[in-house]
Amino acid sequence: MFTPHTPQEIEEMLKVIGVESVEELFVKVPAKHRFPELDLPEGLTEMEIAAELNEISSANASTDDFISFLGAGAYNHYIPAAVDMILRRGEFYTAYTPYQPEISQGTLQAIFEFQSLMTELTGLDISNASHYDGATAAAEAANLAYHFFRGKRKKIVVSRSVNPQYRETIRTYMQGLESVVVTGDEPEISLDFNHLVDQIDNNTALVMVQYPDFFGRVFDYTKLIELSHAQGALVAFVFNPTALGLLKPPGDFDVDIAVGEGQPLGIPLSFGGPYLGIFTAKEKYVRKLAGRLVGETVDEAGQRAYVLTLTAREQHIRREKSTSNICTNQGLMALAAAVYLSLLGKTGFKQVANLCYQKAHYAAELISKLEGYSLAFPETPFFHEFVVKTPKPVNLINHHLENHWILGGYDLSQDYPEMKNQMLVAVTEKISKEDIDAFVESLEEVAHD
Repeated sequence: MFTPHTPQEIEEMLKVIGVESVEELFVKVPAKHRFPELDLPEGLTEMEIAAELNEISSANASTDDFISFLGAGAYNHYIPAAVDMILRRGEFYTAYTPYQPEISQGTLQAIFEFQSLMTELTGLDISNASHYDGATAAAEAANLAYHFFRGKRKKIVVSRSVNPQYRETIRTYMQGLESVVVTGDEPEISLDFNHLVDQIDNNTALVMVQYPDFFGRVFDYTKLIELSHAQGALVAFVFNPTALGLLKPPGDFDVDIAVGEGQPLGIPLSFGGPYLGIFTAKEKYVRKLAGRLVGETVDEAGQRAYVLTLTAREQHIRREKSTSNICTNQGLMALAAAVYLSLLGKTGFKQVANLCYQKAHYAAELISKLEGYSLAFPETPFFHEFVVKTPKPVNLINHHLENHWILGGYDLSQDYPEMKNQMLVAVTEKISKEDIDAFVESLEEVAHD
């Protein structure tokens, strides 16, 4: 690090402070701990350290170098150049939190537009802005349901086909609440959502399913939702936003809450973040909603204006009275999603979803014809992810694929012990027919090694 202080400047600062030397600043620290000998290398210039860091980073593999069939919650979609260009504008690098609406109208309007797009996407009444990621949003759905029933209902029923990371986050959130039971992790439970029926009773606060589920499968949850509501429970969907370009929106199922990961909406993979947690719900739950909510109003001159609405949630009131500890809005990521959806429009968004769907089905058809490979759920509709049974351990297959500059699918045995030799394959619009053909060719090759 370059410190631009000359000896003369240091002397002047010490004189103002009232000490003779820099060492005097540390007299309160025990002598043996003041200036320990550190085994550090010699300092480098900015040019030298930049070269060294570039060399280290070159060891990282990215989707710029590899064809990626890896999904499981984060997806390699094409991001229009305009998204990043708008995010880089100085107007959007504003204060951390827009509590002064008179100087934050641009930021507040951007958030409002994001909320409007999310409600249109999901078919629900309200959206917040926003959460850290999809897992946090899912956990906040459980939190909302618990508080909605004032802690009187103690069961959170989660399908085992919900993203394992989301289930883990929900369990972490809920463990501090007395007697709350979160189901869904038991290995003997079927991966079919119908098993949830027997778990729903009048002690159930929330029933959560994924749409499409973690394995890419698409189900009609109508009867499950009706049964849940008959027991008085709330229902939450964990959704893939890209899939809603083709599929029936959560609001049409009469769900109470819909949450999801916003990364597919113009946000790069970035080695795991920052991402964007989407949270939408019916209007009657607005006072239990975690996170920020921007509303539209008019000022004294009758002009349209934006303000934070119903903000007494986190830091404004006593901790035990708040609905959540979340007070951070992923503002820049929410802006990216709003810009992405605005650029694509309804037609473009549907086109992206359709490309994902068609290419995934093309890949699945070819793979299912390979000797030793088969689809784990051949009769079940899927969106752009599907499960393949493999003739060898997935980690060995993926190692072989890497030699061909291909990132293979997700090894499901990591989270589902019974799914040994099963790979979750994701296909997005960025994958070409030639990429799929090369992938299939490599899979066939490794089967005969």
